[in-house]
Amino acid sequence: MGTNQPDGGAGLRVLVADDNPVFRCMLRTMLGKWGYQAVEASDGATAYNLLESADAPRLAVMDWMMPGIDGVEICRRVRAEAREPYIYIVLLTARTESEDLVHGMDAGADDYLTKPFHPQELRVRMRAGRRILELQRELLDAREELRVQATHDGLTGLWNRASILETLDKELARAQREGHPLTMLMIDLDHFKLVNDSHGHQAGDAVLREAARRIQSSIRRYDTAGRYGGEEFVVVLPATDLAGGMVQAERIRQTIAGEGMTASGKLVEVTCSIGVCAWPASRAGDAPVLIHGADEALYEAKRSGRNRVRANGVGAALDRTLVRLDAEINSLG
Repeated sequence: MGTNQPDGGAGLRVLVADDNPVFRCMLRTMLGKWGYQAVEASDGATAYNLLESADAPRLAVMDWMMPGIDGVEICRRVRAEAREPYIYIVLLTARTESEDLVHGMDAGADDYLTKPFHPQELRVRMRAGRRILELQRELLDAREELRVQATHDGLTGLWNRASILETLDKELARAQREGHPLTMLMIDLDHFKLVNDSHGHQAGDAVLREAARRIQSSIRRYDTAGRYGGEEFVVVLPATDLAGGMVQAERIRQTIAGEGMTASGKLVEVTCSIGVCAWPASRAGDAPVLIHGADEALYEAKRSGRNRVRANGVGAALDRTLVRLDAEINSLG
């Protein structure tokens, strides 16, 4: 490969920090020929600010001695923050003493070049840095995939049982600390076993996925939905009282029942029953009490004929009022 051919940097941004404008120009020219995009800084403070920015360059070539903050101190600060994604740093120095070089590496530099250097020496270090960054990206992607698998339901993509219960614990603690209401919904698809028995488990899976999608589309961005187990779902509604929770539950019920769901090429009519429980209306002291209240309300909804919303405990009067109003609206056609 000739020295003027690009290395495959694909426009990867590289911080070039040096107080000598002629040297910066030389670095910019070399990096440009190899396919990199140079971002320049003439002093340590500017270089550090660039590395702290949201779109910080992933590679950095910095002089050891610069006005303001020197390259070693910048390395130390960047590493102390342990930010992700990683920034690969090459220090440039006129120092040749091994103790000085060890000091620079201990501060967090990944590699160094002793001035003056041959362009190919820098080129090799840029290639090594790019490989390290690519490996780190693969590791981060794998870690994120594992995190999603550990916290999300594989079928519906919603939070899994452990994660939604953890969210409920956190939101309840925050509601109690800040004195805000909190409501949770327990949702169960009606007669779901008939879907599996009549159309097969693949059809049942399709219904669960579509129900999850409709639930997610019906809630606010700061609400949280999760699969509790089987055909049951939980929704956590922060800063929402019982009345607001009833309104939200009714919206979800109508969304699920509004249109049939396609499963195995057939249209399946699906409805759900929803139990609502709120803090502090329920006087629940912890998440299990709140879950139990929502569960009781859910069973009441099922006993009442399914495809309806019921509230727990002190919400019964409000619940009856909403049912009466719903009946009156339906009677008007």
